[in-house]
Amino acid sequence: MLTVGKTDTDWIRTGIAVYRDRLNHYINFSITELPDIRNTASLSKDQIKSREGDLILKSLGPGDHVILMDEKGREFTSSEWASWIGNKLAHLSGDLVFVIGGPYGFSEAVYARSNGMVSLSRMTFSHQMVRVIFTEQLYRSFTIIRGEPYHHE
Repeated sequence: MLTVGKTDTDWIRTGIAVYRDRLNHYINFSITELPDIRNTASLSKDQIKSREGDLILKSLGPGDHVILMDEKGREFTSSEWASWIGNKLAHLSGDLVFVIGGPYGFSEAVYARSNGMVSLSRMTFSHQMVRVIFTEQLYRSFTIIRGEPYHHE
């Protein structure tokens, strides 16, 4: 997972840590937090997105399969998400990288580099909240794939 900015709320950091540790039983899961853009008071939203986009693009490898967490992305039920994750992992040769942008979203260059977009809900969550919700849903997908009792349907 690649995020723009530090996770700055204790309970969100704690939640992410719980599911990150659980995920590591299934996959190599890591989180890269890119630094916040500084001195943004005089910048437009597009300028901020552009600078964040440059940082995101520099952090990606040429073989990475990039999925943006975006409100305009595809929505899934948890079972559909698990099936999608399982299929992606079975057919990819590079790393699967999920990107959570800053509060203004992504630059056009990042959208152009991406291989797809996923939305966690039709509702909008803060980019901080998305981190913990996404991590839990990724963990949930692996328990569904393995037939473990975490998910109830």
